[in-house]
Amino acid sequence: MKPAGFLAVLVLAAVPAGHADSPAVLEVGKFSAASEGHALPDGWKPLTFKKIDKQTVYSVVKDGETTAVKAVSEASASGLTRAIKIDLKEYPILQWRWKVANVLKKGDVTRKEGDDYPARIYITFEYDPKKAGFFEKAKYEAVKAWYGRYPPSGAINYIWESTAPKGTVAPNPFTGQVQMIVVESGAAGLNQWVSEERNVYEDYKKAFGEEPPMISGVAIMTDTDNTGEAATAYYGDIVFRKAPSPP
Repeated sequence: MKPAGFLAVLVLAAVPAGHADSPAVLEVGKFSAASEGHALPDGWKPLTFKKIDKQTVYSVVKDGETTAVKAVSEASASGLTRAIKIDLKEYPILQWRWKVANVLKKGDVTRKEGDDYPARIYITFEYDPKKAGFFEKAKYEAVKAWYGRYPPSGAINYIWESTAPKGTVAPNPFTGQVQMIVVESGAAGLNQWVSEERNVYEDYKKAFGEEPPMISGVAIMTDTDNTGEAATAYYGDIVFRKAPSPP
């Protein structure tokens, strides 16, 4: 079982990105520039869970002409993360490419036993104490006292699901602090590179019903610990873009 709440994503602390005269594109995961054979692309670190002994294996590989991060999961769970601070008002558009070899027979976004995905992009958000109630603030202050910083307030997962229709938005079965958005579903598109684009600013407002705080981190994860199955996926470059100027 993966701890999907705020402690699970505590490792995604932030470093700033995006200021005045900032570029039109933020290259969050420049996997195409990584060196083949390396386990970790520059700026990315392992995301592991204390109660899960078996970890997904990540490596930088060549898939045809594409340099990408390959993930192989066999009843395992772990991810790769990059801590980065992004203002969605400046960079609302997320773009990435991925390739999945198989979907999971037992995968189900609505059930704890099915909370596995051959591929997911994990976006975490900063905690804002000004918006917190008394008990929530006390919880976050306790975590800050222990770890030296606030944990994220929540997360969005963009997932490749087994059966749920594209566009489905559902709370993670372990916690409502994480909202799952189905970007791809089923076997259509398997074994081919698929390009994705999401307006994370708008997705957050629809999922949580409020303005989004700053992004605190981005992660990729292929996990099969709950279903006990196996999955292979490839992750291409991940970027955030400014919204197009109106005509």
